Amino acid sequence: MRMKIEYWSDYACPFCYIGETSLKQAICNLGLDKDTQLKMKAFELDPDGPKEYECPVAERNAKKYGYPVEIVRKNIEDINARGASVGLDLHYDKSRYTNTFDAHRITKLAQSKSNTDLTERLQELLFKAYFTDSLELADHKVLIKLASEAGLQVQEVQEVLVTDRYADDVRNDEMAARSIGVQGVPFFVINDKYAIPGALPTEKMEEIIRKVMDME
Repeated sequence: MRMKIEYWSDYACPFCYIGETSLKQAICNLGLDKDTQLKMKAFELDPDGPKEYECPVAERNAKKYGYPVEIVRKNIEDINARGASVGLDLHYDKSRYTNTFDAHRITKLAQSKSNTDLTERLQELLFKAYFTDSLELADHKVLIKLASEAGLQVQEVQEVLVTDRYADDVRNDEMAARSIGVQGVPFFVINDKYAIPGALPTEKMEEIIRKVMDME
């Protein structure tokens, strides 16, 4: 059985990185790699996020959510540990939060090439840049370098970044999310019918996919 899985995600969301990794592990464990079509859809957790790095993530989150910074730091440590449980080297505490809109636009450029491997490489590089390498995803130099490493042409990436190309595609993804009641990410939809909200463990992902296969 062939599966289509679309999912809303943001590059500044640790649970998106963890959830996407768990999903891919589940697909691999079930031997469905060649029978599954994955497509990431854009969802900005903070559309008004700054274009330049302002402060450490613990301080930012403490202020945003009204928690003591010590509790936020502990939560961040727990997230790093959860990432490690699925093989990710997260340094969420050192991340440099900036706006992700242009990163999503570059992802749309990659998706326009109908080259799954290229798109997957870019998405992985963007997540790794943010959570492992502590790079700013609003920095056009960073985006150009990562896109080039993934296999996109530098000139085309530059042209996208100095225009508003793919802006409507990103906004349309976000409107589609709102239309079906998505309020947080990651949010996965299998075959346009079965929703999986949140970053579930790999084993739970496998269980859900098996159930979907039985129902299809």
